[in-house]
Amino acid sequence: MNQFRPGRFEVLPLIIKNLLIINVLCFAAQYTFGDHFHYPLEDMFALHTWKSPLFRPWQLVTHLFMHGDFYHILGNMFALWMFGAVLEELWGPQRFLIFYFACGLGAAFLHLFFINYEVGQLDQEYLRLVTMHAENAKGEVDALLSFTNKHGINLVSDFVTYIKSNPNDNVTTAKLLEVISEYYRLKLNTPTIGASGAIFGLLAAFVYLFPNTYLYLYMFVPVKAKWAGAGYFAYELFFAIRNSAGDNIARWAHVGGAIVGLLIVITWNKTNKKTFY
Repeated sequence: MNQFRPGRFEVLPLIIKNLLIINVLCFAAQYTFGDHFHYPLEDMFALHTWKSPLFRPWQLVTHLFMHGDFYHILGNMFALWMFGAVLEELWGPQRFLIFYFACGLGAAFLHLFFINYEVGQLDQEYLRLVTMHAENAKGEVDALLSFTNKHGINLVSDFVTYIKSNPNDNVTTAKLLEVISEYYRLKLNTPTIGASGAIFGLLAAFVYLFPNTYLYLYMFVPVKAKWAGAGYFAYELFFAIRNSAGDNIARWAHVGGAIVGLLIVITWNKTNKKTFY
């Protein structure tokens, strides 16, 4: 058998239906409170690094129900229905729900591991600059400008020319340090939102269980699930390792969700190896 062909299949199984409803309601709440009450729910419910003052333990779960824009939630919810409905029919509601949140938590922990490593390095760089400024150390201006270049902080060319020519102007160096401090605070408090980590776990499970089922890329190009899944995972892993400065996608969360999902489904499937399609 080359493809998955369900027998009695519900278009919207119980857990999938409720997850869709909760995600849509949370998305509506984000924009209601953000646009009309000027209170960003992301501060309270999006996932923040452990080093951030905004971090709360419940964010490990609540970030799964928040999204950045319409296309973000549309893509995630479509994938949730596409892969999740099949898996819930196969496993039942309880096991599917456990799997979904396990993948989401695994994705969150791996993402936090790498983001905390990056923030730790940023901490050291920033504290060094603060110490140099407090001690009026030699080479402070070069260190400040080196930091802005490394992290892509754009400065007005006239400002750069002036501060290079007047390295002992403490007022100007203090202003530059303020710019760097604001960048540091923004990086420290950058939120992570979306169900993508859990979704990648669903994708990994689907690919493992139904490797020869055809997926239609862009609705027209048929590709077997095993090739589409492997290609997508390789793509995410490549960009996670590359860690491009302009990339605002939580690649390690995607990788983490897929790894956790694969490990769980392999464990569950040890005693039932004939369920491949």
